[in-house]
Amino acid sequence: MALASIISVAHVDAPIRVESEVIEQGFAETLSRLGQRPGLVRALTGVVARRFWEAHIQPSDAATMAAEKALAQSGIPLQKIGVLINTSVSKDFIEPSIASTVHGNLGLNPLCLNFDVSNACLAFLDAIEIASLMIRTGRVEYALIVDGESSRLPVETTIQVLAQANMSEVELRDHFATLTLGSGAAAMVLGPVDQSPHQVTGRVSVAATNHNALCRGQRDHMITDAPALLQAGVDLALQAWERAQVEMGWSAENIDHLIMHQVGSAHSRSVLNRLGLDISRAYLTYPEFGNMGPASIPVTLSKAVESGIVTSGQQLALMGIGSGLNCSMMGIKW
Repeated sequence: MALASIISVAHVDAPIRVESEVIEQGFAETLSRLGQRPGLVRALTGVVARRFWEAHIQPSDAATMAAEKALAQSGIPLQKIGVLINTSVSKDFIEPSIASTVHGNLGLNPLCLNFDVSNACLAFLDAIEIASLMIRTGRVEYALIVDGESSRLPVETTIQVLAQANMSEVELRDHFATLTLGSGAAAMVLGPVDQSPHQVTGRVSVAATNHNALCRGQRDHMITDAPALLQAGVDLALQAWERAQVEMGWSAENIDHLIMHQVGSAHSRSVLNRLGLDISRAYLTYPEFGNMGPASIPVTLSKAVESGIVTSGQQLALMGIGSGLNCSMMGIKW
């Protein structure tokens, strides 16, 4: 049974393209001293480039731009939006909520609820489920979900850290995943099931919170045990996939497109190989846009729809693994 319908989904790309080789130039002496060849980031992660916003653009600005695009596509009047949920990891500040800033930027109805949802790279899926349940119970008629991610500060700070003369190989490994982070923004308008053929059909989630220390991020940096995180994440993804097969009737044959949270090449290949899924069904954005955190899934969905590869009636599997660890999979009948 469908939970809600997707009226529109939109994305905005950050305009400044930065190749991995340019990133490495900032700590080239460290790489040379540690015996690493140039091109390490691209070789190990498959990330060719990532995007940055201009220095003055805040996460709320990016989220607002995506929201305006999604609202224009939806045709839903502003006064009918009953809840705005922001899911960004990136924040202008700790308090108040980024949702309140976007709410004010858009000039939404004073009765429109607004709040942030935080759950690492899975927050957008959480927000879809929360909004869908609010719509289904009649609490609101339409919902707007937004996300604006800005990787510029953590990446530039990490480059400075890695350039230090005493940087060790272990420290390089711990900071390495930060170099894959990318910027982007996405927004989605949800409504009752009879408002659009694009239906949210269900979701499963599995937690392995004993692994909560494997990836921990601050505003300006992130420390990750990438090998352990990959192994634990793949194991958790298999558990979620088994639940999805039982609860949502998924199989390798009846999924038309995989819309994934993407960290890099090793992560994508390892997860799909373990689940027995064909990588050709995954719409890949990480080579050009890196790991966009919770914006990754909605940006990838929007790009796949915009490209025309997603067509009416197809079954989409939205899937991701987030620090904590948590793994979620959501079904969309397009």
